[in-house]
Amino acid sequence: MDEKRSFESLVAEGAAVPTDGWDFSWFEGRATEARPSWGYARAAGERLARAGAALDIQTGGGEVLDVSLGVAGANRPGLIAATEGWPPNVAKATELLRPRGVVVIAAGENDPLPFADGAFDLVLSRHPVAPHWGEIARVLRPGGTYFAQHVGPSSVFELVEHFLGPLPQEVRAGRHPERERAGAEAAGLEVADLRAERLRMEFHDIAAVVHFLRKVVWMVPDFGVERYDKELRTLHERIEREGRFVSHSARQLFDVRKPER
Repeated sequence: MDEKRSFESLVAEGAAVPTDGWDFSWFEGRATEARPSWGYARAAGERLARAGAALDIQTGGGEVLDVSLGVAGANRPGLIAATEGWPPNVAKATELLRPRGVVVIAAGENDPLPFADGAFDLVLSRHPVAPHWGEIARVLRPGGTYFAQHVGPSSVFELVEHFLGPLPQEVRAGRHPERERAGAEAAGLEVADLRAERLRMEFHDIAAVVHFLRKVVWMVPDFGVERYDKELRTLHERIEREGRFVSHSARQLFDVRKPER
């Protein structure tokens, strides 16, 4: 197989893989990402084991919440709900989480949370598009906790800027942890702990790049294999030459409390 056909075959493969849910097992052997030191799914499970009523915001296909519930075991909350906005993920999360007693509700990422004030003593979220601090504060009970892993600033921007070119500083600074801290505090919440890490990612073939950009759609919002054929070919040649393309993700952990009064 010549190099051109190899490129076309890999791109076609990456373009054909389903993108619903947050199961990243397809990337095994094709891409790697270092994990944050705090172990979010396990830590969230330990929080669930101490909660009475919990909510997972933007749950995706429910995969991370499912792992956390496994950590909590029999000490799980009596009430657990999850929200998700993308219809394929709503269906997938319902199928996965309903047997665990989780109520999955369709709600867009920009919609008000469809719950009463003070309904939960624990709110979780892994990689929300944006934290809606006012709504999080509203649905938390006094003394309740928001425990979440957010995407940090300039995450995977080595890859993003390969396709979009250099981005302005205000874009690179988006999702900055101190800005998000300020947003939480403006909503009347207290940030008990905030940690941030940058983590190495490696893409070992162009199929992994194509699937990643189709799955994480906000990275290159107008991504398409025909639109970015030139950039994909250049990147394919670099991976063939160097064996990998290295980028870095940004992750930050928020442990936030609603004051008792």
